[in-house]
Amino acid sequence: MKKVEVQGKMFYQFKGLEVPGLVQFTSTRLGWGGDGLARFTGDRSEVYQPYRNELAQALKIKPAQLVFPRQVHGSKIEIVTGPISGDLPDTDALITSQSGLCICVQTADCVPILLYDPVQQVIAAVHAGWRGTASQIVSKTVHAMQLHFDSMPEDLVVGIGPSIHLHAYEVGDEVIQAVRESFDNHRELLKPSVVEGKAYFDLWEANKSLLISAGVPDEQIEVLGFCSYSHEELFYSARRDGINTGRMVSGLMLQK
Repeated sequence: MKKVEVQGKMFYQFKGLEVPGLVQFTSTRLGWGGDGLARFTGDRSEVYQPYRNELAQALKIKPAQLVFPRQVHGSKIEIVTGPISGDLPDTDALITSQSGLCICVQTADCVPILLYDPVQQVIAAVHAGWRGTASQIVSKTVHAMQLHFDSMPEDLVVGIGPSIHLHAYEVGDEVIQAVRESFDNHRELLKPSVVEGKAYFDLWEANKSLLISAGVPDEQIEVLGFCSYSHEELFYSARRDGINTGRMVSGLMLQK
């Protein structure tokens, strides 16, 4: 993990993804203009475009190089082959081999996951809330990288960014049932709560276990280790602050 400050904005970078020719980052809540509640997609461009412009300026790229999905907590994956006008609808993961395109996801408690194949030069960005995690979107992304780009899971380097941690993520019956149906190791992922019918869900370990099951070596998976709920000074949290809070953005770009 490495902390970087650019134009008053603070970003974190993954040690494993710190390689020549790769831009990688996950943002914090520090340094954004406007109302400070950074949002990168939405119904009105006048709300999100200023923040995209700020992000592009910090990255020293053009706003048109940024690619965002319109996330819906699903498991749809898009292959990005060029610049996109607007957002990719109903999408929660992006994959590209095109240089100069910065693929991004935004989160505020959900898990951002960045994947890099240094052999085939392919990158992916995944948004995984409990629904995406239960539908195994990160496993499907690894398989899509194999199918479309001949990526081998054992070559992938992965970063799991800031999101809500086990101790702050108490869930109810719907989530518990989905986890039990989706994970053989659900007993390790769900910790009992003192509240009847509730449990604590470990999103970090769930997604890490999916990656390992898909063939990614454990030592090539880096968990940033910051809880978005607990670190109020650094991160937005929808559970703590409400759904209208800001968003962190996590992204990757292959440089030309």
